[in-house]
Amino acid sequence: MSSFQHFSVNQLIQLSESTSDIQIADIRDAASFESGHVEGSINLSNENLASFIAEADMDLPLIVICYHGISSQSAAQYLVEQGFDQVYSLDGGYQAWREAHA
Repeated sequence: MSSFQHFSVNQLIQLSESTSDIQIADIRDAASFESGHVEGSINLSNENLASFIAEADMDLPLIVICYHGISSQSAAQYLVEQGFDQVYSLDGGYQAWREAHA
C-alpha cells in the first residue's frame, strides 16, 4: 500500500510557482479557512469530501493542509487509500505557510 509523503512550505512554494497542476485541500474549519488560506486551495470537509473525491484528478499532486501539520497526515493517508497517486501533508500546516509569507 502506498503512503503519503511529507512536504515542506518551501517545496509547496516551488511547486506552486512552477505549475498550476496541483490540488491543495485545506481541512481546517470553514471560519479558519475564510480568515486565510493558501491561494487556490479548497476547504475540504466531511460535507464535501465525497464530491471532492469524485471530481478531483487523482493523478495530480494533492497537498493536504491543516493547522499545524498533524491532522493533515491522517487525512492524506485516507486520500491515498481512496486512490490518489501523489498525496502530501504540509509540514507545519497553515501556520508554517503563514509565517513564511509574513
